[in-house]
Amino acid sequence: MSTAGRPRSREADAAILAAGLELFLERGVEAFSIEQVARRAGVTRATVYRRFPDKTRLLLASIESAYGNPPEKPEIRDLEHLLTAWAQVLADPAQRRLLRRLYGTIEDYPELAAAYRNQLGDHRDDARRAVLVQARDRGELPADTDPDVLLDLLVGAGWQHLATRPDTTSAVETERFLRAVCHQAGYRPS
Repeated sequence: MSTAGRPRSREADAAILAAGLELFLERGVEAFSIEQVARRAGVTRATVYRRFPDKTRLLLASIESAYGNPPEKPEIRDLEHLLTAWAQVLADPAQRRLLRRLYGTIEDYPELAAAYRNQLGDHRDDARRAVLVQARDRGELPADTDPDVLLDLLVGAGWQHLATRPDTTSAVETERFLRAVCHQAGYRPS
């Protein structure tokens, strides 16, 4: 039994994703193209197109590579774990730059936001929402807490943090900030 085509090169995969992420961070979505990524990665356009048939999929894969390609639905133990993990991301200068670049892309390239939400965002929000429901059911949040509203508040707080705090803010300070938001919503860890 023969296989169709030759196996994909892991080196080419890595070079494409690294080039895509670098290009997006440096120049934004407007300057991001399959041709530019191919040139920077030192591969042909055909090599990129075989892996990513369009700009949106290449952008998503490049962005996800910055996070080490985490699972679609993360395993979050509890609200404490969520706050600590979120603070780690928000305190990392490279992640902050990536998140700000993403936020600025929403207006100019709404297809990316829609694709991200459909492919990954909804699954990740489901996992976060489940943690908030769990905290409410344990009595750590008020019984009338709406998990969707609290999730929106936490996401909004994350964006506020990106816009108003310096990139030198530590994970401890960032977690304190997120924890304060939760405390305002009535969070009392057991």
